[in-house]
Amino acid sequence: MDTASSPLSLQNQKTSFQDLPEASPKPYKKGFVATLMGGASTNPSFKEDNYFVSLLRSSEKKALQELKEKLKASFDDSPSDASMWGIPLLGGDDKADVILLKFLRARDFRVGDALHMLVKCLAWRKEFGADTILEEDLGFKELEGVIAYMQGYDKEGHPVCYNAYGMFKDKEMYERVFGDEEKLKKFLRWRVQVLERGIKVLHFKPGGVNSLIQVTDLKDMPKRELRVASNQILSLFQDNYPEMVARKIFINVPWYFSMLYSMFSPFLTQRTKSKFVISKEGNAAETLYKFIRPEDIPVQYGGLKRPSDLPNGPPKPASEFTIKGGEKVNIQIEGIEAGATITWDIVVGGWDLEYSAEFVPNAEGSYTIAVEKPRKMGASDEAIHNSFTSKESGKMVLSVDNTASRRKKVAAYRYVVRKSSTI
Repeated sequence: MDTASSPLSLQNQKTSFQDLPEASPKPYKKGFVATLMGGASTNPSFKEDNYFVSLLRSSEKKALQELKEKLKASFDDSPSDASMWGIPLLGGDDKADVILLKFLRARDFRVGDALHMLVKCLAWRKEFGADTILEEDLGFKELEGVIAYMQGYDKEGHPVCYNAYGMFKDKEMYERVFGDEEKLKKFLRWRVQVLERGIKVLHFKPGGVNSLIQVTDLKDMPKRELRVASNQILSLFQDNYPEMVARKIFINVPWYFSMLYSMFSPFLTQRTKSKFVISKEGNAAETLYKFIRPEDIPVQYGGLKRPSDLPNGPPKPASEFTIKGGEKVNIQIEGIEAGATITWDIVVGGWDLEYSAEFVPNAEGSYTIAVEKPRKMGASDEAIHNSFTSKESGKMVLSVDNTASRRKKVAAYRYVVRKSSTI
């Protein structure tokens, strides 16, 4: 039997920074990354469309109607060709309006430009075979769940697509995937397949979830070698998937990102750039926790989601907390009965602190059991997953000691208590 124990308590122990050495300021030139980080945290300029036609301005309603008329004229002989993701664009329903508004929004409601973009996209989808691409086996099993993959949802219900190209720093892997033009084309096809997988779960209805979140990990990304592939992916997605991404989160951003940005910046519209959120190396968890719940964030990014969790249904919700610099937090899980088994997950973003776990029996005279002795957790260590079966009633205390650090850190934990089946 699974039970949640009684409410936990947090005990904080603070220490003074009086004896800690002052950090030496490092020279820093404010560039694109700093500017974008500041803008993302204080004045987000992107506002996602809700796609309610009734809320459009009169000029936007007029543009939508005009686009419908021009599209109908363009496909008068073959109306069935004007279809995307199984939605007839000439059907006149809400789903069709959502798609048409995406193209209009991408072109600032300039009807001629939106129609040109839409017609080109329809032609590309037909030539590329985008409507049937989910049925294909492109032979990239080794890249699934590593390079680009859909996993979980953000706090607003958007599906999340993760991208990480660090694997391609290995020359052999790079040659195997990008060695010639045919291999590059096949990779681009697979990358479209991943995106189409995410689009398949979108609602395409006013007020619904009509876009994705993209998280791109720039750690160890070979910038020069992936220049051609990156430019082609960005161009292809922007031309054929307008307004499909609500937010682009870049994590583990290295110092050379401003140079990397200058390469693909010409391929991006200003509206696309307004969706960017930038997170420097070591801040992945802190940034992702703002948008995605910890149980939906992969363990390599400071979350609790493991590949083995995927077949087991929705993840168990986690509780979030913060640890201030100079603070020790004790999480007390009380009400554990004799013979019960408690299983827990706990993680601190960018650890670099001490962690321990102990079981404290209720009975006087019983000894506290060191379930996990104090140990230093490294910055890249993943979430702790452990379990303990008690022989007597008591409480579990999970401790994270951040007293040696000045930095505030985000953290999360969850647990389940299974009572013994025998009395």
